Amino acid sequence: MRKVIISTIGTSLLTNQINRANLDEKDWYSRLRDTANLNEDKTPEDVKQIITILKQRSDEQLLGAKTSQIRRASAELNGIYGIYQDNLSQGKEDIHFLVATDTSQGKTTAKIVEDFLRKQGLNNTSTFAPSGLSTASTEAFSLGIDALIVWLEDTIPQLKREQYKIYFNLVGSFKSLQGYLNTIGMFYADEIIYIFEGEKSDLITIPRLPIAVDVSLIKPYTHQLALLDADAGLSASETVGIPEAMLAEVDEQMILSTWGQLIWNQCKDDLLSEDLLSFFNLEYQDSFEADYKKVKEKQPRVKLQETLAKVSCLLKDSGGDTAILKKHGGLQYDKYTNMGNVDHFRVTQGVRVSCRSSQGKLILYRYGKEEEVNKNPVSK
Repeated sequence: MRKVIISTIGTSLLTNQINRANLDEKDWYSRLRDTANLNEDKTPEDVKQIITILKQRSDEQLLGAKTSQIRRASAELNGIYGIYQDNLSQGKEDIHFLVATDTSQGKTTAKIVEDFLRKQGLNNTSTFAPSGLSTASTEAFSLGIDALIVWLEDTIPQLKREQYKIYFNLVGSFKSLQGYLNTIGMFYADEIIYIFEGEKSDLITIPRLPIAVDVSLIKPYTHQLALLDADAGLSASETVGIPEAMLAEVDEQMILSTWGQLIWNQCKDDLLSEDLLSFFNLEYQDSFEADYKKVKEKQPRVKLQETLAKVSCLLKDSGGDTAILKKHGGLQYDKYTNMGNVDHFRVTQGVRVSCRSSQGKLILYRYGKEEEVNKNPVSK
């Protein structure tokens, strides 16, 4: 079975290159430690020079080294070699994602590992550094984890449908990221990989546990959760009953927390594929509801309800002004030609909703394939 290997990236591959016998380098550790959370733009020039020197040393160390030496030099590569039992040629058809911090040091280390894997023939390798991810502050770390969860949700389910086996290689990286990904991996990974410390570098594999979200606990709040997922800021009174762990407060508005987003991602397909939800500023005609009921597959229903939640949020923010919908590139909101005041917006490629704006709300008429809706956008 083809594999997707997601490896967390630390910086020890860089710092291990500092020559302890060289007095000129005695301050390098402290300089790197003090600037570990800085991105490329904010990293001082002297530190950039140190990183460049250490990167060159790392590249040279890995070039032509024996497998045992490579595994000792890089925790990340140690895990990957363990998965392939020291034979990287087995992974030429696999996909490798390297998850790095959004810092100069993290991205540089990931670049070293990525270049090395590509030289070994593992060409389907790329680096993902979630925007802002660092340990500079709790807020920065949380926002980075949020971006990581969004990326995982956008990436992993489709690869699973394509019959890839998902590995989380957590041998490298810093402990706080490992802790989060160990939990997140229970939802997304088939196996989580660690390595025993010592000469043998024995692989530890933790299989995915049969964890499932108790959907019944959050089903009564499907409407609120759909709005929160669409970036609606709700008041505390509007989210009463939703488990506290799923919520965070920003500027006196409730949003989905990191764990709330993770939990919602696991159960939204079941919840949003049921009855059509009512949203603020949207009115459904019988023809629209009939079109919805004709669709039996989960994903089209889910995507429609997510789109309706987004439209509702935008209209609420604009006071019912549809100009805000036109500015949203994904919706492609526009008027039909020669059909009076009838408009339409996109759900997915080739799927449309026809509608009309009236007194600050949208009246929805039809939903379905673009060519079918376009033939008769007002009624069947």
